[in-house]
Order: sequence, then structure tokens, then C-alpha cells
Amino acid sequence: MPVGIVGVGAYAPPRVIDNDRISQWADIPKEWIAERTGVLTRRYAEPGTTTSELAARAVEDLFEGSPHHREQVGLTVLATSTPDQPQPATAVRMQRLLRMHSTPAFDVNAVCSGFVYGLSVAHSMLGADPAAGTALVVGADMYSTIMDRSDRRTVSLFGDGAAAVLLGEVPEGFGIHSTRLYAEGDGADLVEVAAGGTREAADEAARGAGRHYFRMQGRSVKEYAMQIIPKVVDDALSTAGWTVDDLDRVFIHQGNTRLVEAVAAELGVDMAKVPLTAPDFGNTGAASIPFTLAHAQREQPLRRGDKVLFATVGGGMTAGAAALTWY
Repeated sequence: MPVGIVGVGAYAPPRVIDNDRISQWADIPKEWIAERTGVLTRRYAEPGTTTSELAARAVEDLFEGSPHHREQVGLTVLATSTPDQPQPATAVRMQRLLRMHSTPAFDVNAVCSGFVYGLSVAHSMLGADPAAGTALVVGADMYSTIMDRSDRRTVSLFGDGAAAVLLGEVPEGFGIHSTRLYAEGDGADLVEVAAGGTREAADEAARGAGRHYFRMQGRSVKEYAMQIIPKVVDDALSTAGWTVDDLDRVFIHQGNTRLVEAVAAELGVDMAKVPLTAPDFGNTGAASIPFTLAHAQREQPLRRGDKVLFATVGGGMTAGAAALTWY
């Protein structure tokens, strides 16, 4: 049974955080932020908002005006690295908000690669059990809750957001042709929130040292991205029987605008084929690729038969790619 994306939705909080604000927080020129990152604004949720609430809003957007119904969903996979709480899964809290019951729902954490990981898992599960009907794959993150606002290396990049896709049966020749996932644990310290788990408690000492905040070694992360993304993309395209020249649209993880541009150049993809949300929304973590897909559908919709690539990198270190024909 061919499985493809049959619905898309997204949500971003209305509160805009511009570079003037970031400049004040991190004591850096706003011109530096724009030049180095290409990020101009990002969105922050209001205090007290949860990741599951953002995710639910994205799912509601997906089903609004859609011929599909949430009652038909047989599986929910939610990708996040900023869960509501350590347990239970944020997916079940989102499920409760949406009044969706009695079907499997669980989280995937591959940091910014989480959506492609979740897509691969849901695709495999639908293939194994066609009776499941459709599957929701949601990416949602609230990095505003784990930002050290004095750390210019991170606070300038990240925003909050959520997006969802619905997977379902499509005709032969359409849908997901291949996915490739990768992880390299030797890079686990490059992107992390050190305290708050069993490895290190988020006690008074840890919080005083700021170890409950998100940290990233940006230069090493970029070097890893430039090495691993072409590899997973080549693997996914080879399995699909495509080359880069065959692609109509390429969705690259929106780590920041400059990273997207560098990856596109390394892959040999014209930026005219690469939608961008990083300038206006920043890095939305696991939501990045479906969020950008949803915005592309509003501004320059994909056409039936378009050859599409997703390519991502995330903490772990992780990476993933997916090749699909749009239906």
C-alpha cells in the first residue's frame, strides 16, 4: 500500500520576538544577528503554554476544511525535544486535548531530526497494518522555555512552533519512496540540555550553573551537518532512483537561513526550489520541516507529481532524509 502525505497543518504563536529584543537580551548588534544567521524574527508562546497545546493547534489547522477526519486516525507520532513533562508522552496529552482516543500515540525524540524519524516510523507502521487507516505525524517544540537569553549562539536562532502531516493511502507511484535515518552518539555533547534527567538532576547547583538550559556547539554542528546531510540525501535518492536534478522542491531543516543556503549549495540545489521559514520564524526544532511545508502549501503549493525531498540534522547527533512524490 503506497503511503503519502494527504494533509498538512501548522501553528505559530502570535508573539513576535524581533532582533531588537534579542540584541538587548544577548548584548549583540541586531545587524550581527541578521548577517550571521539570516533570522529576523521568531515566535514565542505565552508563559504557561505547553508543547501539547501548540501541537493540538497544528492538528486542528490540518483538519480544518479537510476531507479527512480525526476519527479516522489510527496512529499518532509526536516528535519533540521539549515535552510537557518527563512522562507521560506529550502525544497522549495532545490526544486528550483533541478528544482522540483509543489509538496508539507516542513521542519520538531525535531533536531537530525528530519529524523525519517520526515520518519513517509511521510510514513503516502503516505499511505493516493497512487497517490502521491514517497516521498523524506531528513536530512541536518550545525552545523559548529552555533558552539562556544571554547566550547569543542559541537565543538568536530558535522559536516556538508546531506542524502536522496526515499520512494515508495514495495511488501507485505516489507517496513516500524512501527514508534514511542516521545517528552518531559520539556527538551527543554537541547539542544538549545537560540537567533534568537521570544523568544530572536539575537541582539548585545545576540551575545556578545554567545546565538546565539548551547549549549547542554551533561550529561543530555545522561541520557535522555539511558532512552528514549529503550522505543521507544520497542514500534516500539512490533508493528512490532519483538524482538531485529530478527534485522539484527541497525542504531542508531551518537551523538558520545561512545553514539552509550552505546545505543547498553543497547538494547542488537551486534556492528557488528551497522554501524558507527561518527568516521569519527561526529554528522551530522538530516542527521545522513540516512547518515549512505547510507555509509552502499556502504560498506556492506543490503540484501533484512533484518530486520532494526532506533533509534534516539534529542533536544526538542525528540526521534523516525522505524522498516522496506529492499527491
